[in-house]
Amino acid sequence: MAAIRRVGTVLAIAFALTFAIAPDAASAQGQVTRISIATGTTGGVYYPFGGALAEIWNRAVPGVEAVAEATGASAQNLRQIAAGQSQVAIAQGDVVYNAAHGEGQFEGRPIETRALMVIYPNVYHSVSLKSIAQRLGLTRIADVKGHRYSVGPPGSGNEVTTSQIFQALGMTYDDIKVQRLSYAETARALREGRLDAGSWFVGLGNATLQELDATNPVALLSIAAEDQAKVLEAFPYYTAFTIPGGTYPSVKEDVETIAVWNIIVVPADLPDDLAYQLAKAAYENVDYLAKVYPPGAPYVTLENLAKSPVPVHPGVLRYLQEQGVELSR
Repeated sequence: MAAIRRVGTVLAIAFALTFAIAPDAASAQGQVTRISIATGTTGGVYYPFGGALAEIWNRAVPGVEAVAEATGASAQNLRQIAAGQSQVAIAQGDVVYNAAHGEGQFEGRPIETRALMVIYPNVYHSVSLKSIAQRLGLTRIADVKGHRYSVGPPGSGNEVTTSQIFQALGMTYDDIKVQRLSYAETARALREGRLDAGSWFVGLGNATLQELDATNPVALLSIAAEDQAKVLEAFPYYTAFTIPGGTYPSVKEDVETIAVWNIIVVPADLPDDLAYQLAKAAYENVDYLAKVYPPGAPYVTLENLAKSPVPVHPGVLRYLQEQGVELSR
């Protein structure tokens, strides 16, 4: 991952110098297509994933010069697409949905994008310790009523998702003894007995959860099928999801919950041939992308494009057709 970051940094410098020193020459040649990939912070998954994409495209797509750009993540990335500052963006599916429909923070200012790839899911984990869950009878998220529950820092994706789940299930923060802690603070509070349960909205196998489970066996509270249906009806960008048993050593059984997919999007007017070439190169190098975030590897499939909250780009559909893949929704 460090190597990818170094490459991304070098590419970013080269990208900036090309624009600053010789934009006219490059334009005159008409041979170079520059692609800025809007990702996230350098400490997250988006940035190295974007760096890996840049490496693939620079190597496999003739005439393309791609660079991964560190950003504030999903919302900023979509605004950069709208402003023409980026040609590719990585974003959470709920943010992509809201942007497309002009809702939430994009109210009155919709941003039209198309899906290039669907990558890994962010999965809602409602977490307690086995010792606490057994004592209090916590098995599903509705059981946290009356108990100390961390919903995540104010305004975070974790907190927004928790509030939406509660809303869909007819719950409010008045039903719990609410705390707004970071993941590290939630883990510490559980260990110290200051908290009964808390939420993580993260990729499978999250390091903080693995560390917690290694010292204090965890229990995962389910969002069962009937509750999943309520959440999905209220917020259609979520999807039903199963955390496989064994993802965390102390949790042997599958656990039902909800998730949102991370999407790679492009402007709706990106040329079809370019979208085709970018998708083809990326999907033919999935093994390389998997090195960036191994738990996400099983999900980077052509079939998972069906989970996109926005239409798949026509150039990508052409590649799907060549591969004999028909999307079902």
